Formats: sequence, C-alpha cells, structure tokens
Amino acid sequence: MTCFEELKKRGLIKDISSPEIEKKLNEEKMTFYIGTDPTADSLHIGHLSSLLICKRLAAYGHKPIILIGGATGLIGDPRPTAERAMITYEEVHHNFEGLKKQIEKLFPDVLVVDNYEWSKDITFIDYLRDYGKYFNINYMLNKDIIRRRLDEGITYTEFSYMIMQSLDFMHLYQSNNCTMQVAGQDQWGNITAGIELIRKKLNKEAYAFTMPLVTKKDGTKFGKSEKGALWLDKEKTSPYELYQFFLNSEDEMVIPYLKIYTFLSLEEIEKLAQKHQEKPELREAAKTLAFEVVKFVHGEEEALKAQKTSEEVFAHKGISADMPAVDVAKSVLEQGITLVDFLVETKIAPSKSEARRLIIQGGISLNNEKQLDPNFIVDNNILKEESFIIQKGKKNYWRANILP
Repeated sequence: MTCFEELKKRGLIKDISSPEIEKKLNEEKMTFYIGTDPTADSLHIGHLSSLLICKRLAAYGHKPIILIGGATGLIGDPRPTAERAMITYEEVHHNFEGLKKQIEKLFPDVLVVDNYEWSKDITFIDYLRDYGKYFNINYMLNKDIIRRRLDEGITYTEFSYMIMQSLDFMHLYQSNNCTMQVAGQDQWGNITAGIELIRKKLNKEAYAFTMPLVTKKDGTKFGKSEKGALWLDKEKTSPYELYQFFLNSEDEMVIPYLKIYTFLSLEEIEKLAQKHQEKPELREAAKTLAFEVVKFVHGEEEALKAQKTSEEVFAHKGISADMPAVDVAKSVLEQGITLVDFLVETKIAPSKSEARRLIIQGGISLNNEKQLDPNFIVDNNILKEESFIIQKGKKNYWRANILP
C-alpha cells in the first residue's frame, strides 16, 4: 500500500495544495513540518491526532520537523469568534519547555524547532519590506478565518499571524529543505499563504496537505471531557481518565478513531469493525482503541493498569485504587451536606442547577444506590471502608476518599 493510499483510507487527507502531492509522498523522501503554539504546558488529544502524522510519514521515509511557536504563541492564531488573550513571555517559555519535553518523549527521532529563534531579531521595517510587501490585503481578507471575523473586527496583531506562519515555512524551506507543511484543515489559509510567499520570494515550489478536524458524530469538536480538555500530561488527565474517554466513544465513531489514533493496520481495524458490527455489546473495538491510545501516550504498563481498573470498576462496581478520586473531609460528613452541594463541592457537577438536574433525572448513585432527592444528606451513613463510590450516568465513577 502506498503512503498516500494509506493516509486516504485512514481519513487523514482533507485538502492538497497540488496533484503532485500523491506522487511525491509515494516516490520521494520529503522533509515536512507540523506546528503548534505553546498556549499551555501540555499537549492535548486535539494535538495528538495531528502529531501522529509524523510517525506515519516517517514510516514511509519522510523526515518530520515539529515546530513549537515561541513567537506565534505570543501573537495568537485568530479564532472564529474573538481574539485570544495575550500570554506573557514567561508563560510562553514555560509552556514551550513543557511541550518540548512531551514531544521528545513521544517522538524521540523528531527535530523540534522554535520559531522565536529566527523571528526575534527581525526589525519592524525589515518585516514590512522583506515579507509584508509579498502579501496582498485582498488575498488575506479572502481567507476563511479572516473573513469570518470581519463583522466583529480583527486586530492588526491577529491579521499578522498569517505572515508569521508563512515566514516559518519559508525559513524551514531555506534552512532545512522543508518542502511540505501538514496541519489541520483550519490552517489551510495560513498554509497556502506560506506556499505563495515561497513562490514569490524564492521562486520555488512548496507543498502542503491538511487533515480533517476530528469530531464527534454530531460534528462537534472531539477531545473534551467532563473536566475540559483531555491532556497528555498524566498529572492533568490520568491514564485511566484517558482510557475511559476513548472507551466511551460513540459506536459509529470507534472505527474512524481507530484509524486516526492508532497504528493498528487497516486489516486489523477491519477485523475489529466486523466484530463490532456482529457483537457491539462486547465493545471490543472501543476497548482496543482506549488501550492503544493510552499505550502510545503513557506506555503499556499504564495502559494495562487503566484496563484493569476499568474492568474492576465496571464489571464488579467495586472500588479500585487507581480510579479517579475526590477528597471529602470527615468533618463535612459528620456535619452532613446536601447531595447538590456535595456534587458541586467535589466538582462532579459544574453548578447547583446541573447537579439538581442530574439527581432528578436519576443520573447520580452513591455506593450503587440511585439518589433522586437533591436534598439527600450525604453523611457518615454512607461510609464504606474510608471511601465510597459516586456514579454519574452509566459510565462515570469516582472514589470519594474521606480525609481526617
């Protein structure tokens, strides 16, 4: 199977800059880059779906570069709705170091670069003369992300992001013979602007392709849990929580996610698809997906531990040492607290109104007993070996530890 054919069958190609892309991916060894801005000190699941392309292309002999935007992170990629909040130089540096460490662990053979290194010494006059003159305002205004912001307004800082990203592509083209950029489909405007800059300023041809954004069945963004983003840092999102998230994937989406997030062969995935269709209740495909993702991110030992914990919790509805936990002070239980307040206090529900809705609709159980009264008093009567189980819906469990 050719490189391009595999990427297509896995659903990893959305737009291509040239029909030549297929031949180049199949017959040449290209240097390519994929970038991310250090807006946090950890990668999340949204990053992972894109960054996995590095390993896939490297398996076919292509050379990956991962760019962490120490410069572009100070500016902020335009969002469809509003301008991003500025973050300090210190925050960007801290986040950069966090991402670099994660990336080098997940992709040990990948070159990691920082665009701050070649951007920091460009003067404003040089920026306008050497780069700005190659960008037609009408061309920039026609880019989708810019066009969507025009009614609400867009600052010059955000508007300049496209030029900065284009400058990155050109710099890597010149310094590393990087002839291709790969990114999510929302970056298409920035990517093609970079191809144009290389063509106009260097009289050279560059290439790019984008990947579809990973979504849920209803088209909404994939990668959010009850607590927000799913981080690859185990201190922010535990391996068990990551496992549970993928285990609970919608039935119709499990096979597409297997193609995107795992390195199982397409033949192996097809066999899982058949089993999934014949006996969906066994959830074998979802279990495989969850295990493979955790194994890649945190190692096989953590994947086995998450798998074991999941089986203990869901098969036996017992307390496992590795399941997610919340802490409850013994004094709170001695005094007693309403179930609504308890759920908010432990952050199992984001608000009292949401907690009340969950309880009334039968979505909350304590030690496997459903609680339908929002004013139910959580106190010492539910004590069970210094901890007890809270269940939210069918698949979310927490162990409540009672502290002195």
